[in-house]
Amino acid sequence: MYEDCVKSTEDYYLFCDTKGPWPLWYKTCSQWNVLPTQFLFLLGVLGLFGLAFAFIIQLNQQTAPACYFLFGVLFAICFSCLLAHASNLVKLVRGRVSFCWTTLLGIAIGLSLLQKIIAIEYVTLIMTRGMMFVHMTPCQLNMDFVVLLVYVLFLMALTFFVSKATFCDPCENWKQHGQLIFVTVLVSIVIWVVWISMLMKGNPELQRQPQWDDPVICISLITSAWVFLLLCIIPEFCILYRSCRQECPSPANACPLPAYQRSFRVENQELSRTILDCWAGP
Repeated sequence: MYEDCVKSTEDYYLFCDTKGPWPLWYKTCSQWNVLPTQFLFLLGVLGLFGLAFAFIIQLNQQTAPACYFLFGVLFAICFSCLLAHASNLVKLVRGRVSFCWTTLLGIAIGLSLLQKIIAIEYVTLIMTRGMMFVHMTPCQLNMDFVVLLVYVLFLMALTFFVSKATFCDPCENWKQHGQLIFVTVLVSIVIWVVWISMLMKGNPELQRQPQWDDPVICISLITSAWVFLLLCIIPEFCILYRSCRQECPSPANACPLPAYQRSFRVENQELSRTILDCWAGP
């Protein structure tokens, strides 16, 4: 048992005892609750990989609306899933009950909904006014593209600070999940600062606008998707797989009884001996 955890959260110290039966069940159920959100996150990451092909094709009336709509929406889904997971971890490290899987999934979808509304309104406004994307200057296109992502930047910053809050508790059960989210968002922030700076300032100064605009965005898409996959998704599923292996031993090995069941069985055996001795006595 973690002594620091006992001292800091005496009411919930049983959650820190990883050798006991209750924390193991509690941790496993909480991990399974976040699994649907993780699959939604995985779908968003796969969408980022697919969207990169749209930026390889030259910008036209067909690809431009899809690029402007899907870029922010897919990133909003990814960061909303991370934010929902981080919020759940904050509850867990404070000894509270985990959100159910429907609540976590609803939080992730609800947080990304605002970006969908913003993107739909922008694309509809541009298309109905007759100001087609192909008639806009590269500077206008890039400015609108970045402004559309303000809410995504807000989600990114909020996820960063919420994941940092998981470090405040001495319990190690959930810290590793918070650390994965924190590192993932931190690397994503660096990537976004680089590609936005390159798009808005670097390319014009190097006189590579608009030749380098689409490659910069495409590289940022691929890099961010690999960061999500390697730093968050794969480690999370590895942690879940290890926990399942620990709970489900092979059929050849006997499944050990929990501590409270072992003690209960010993007490029953002692009580049975005492009763038999009384009956066998004079």
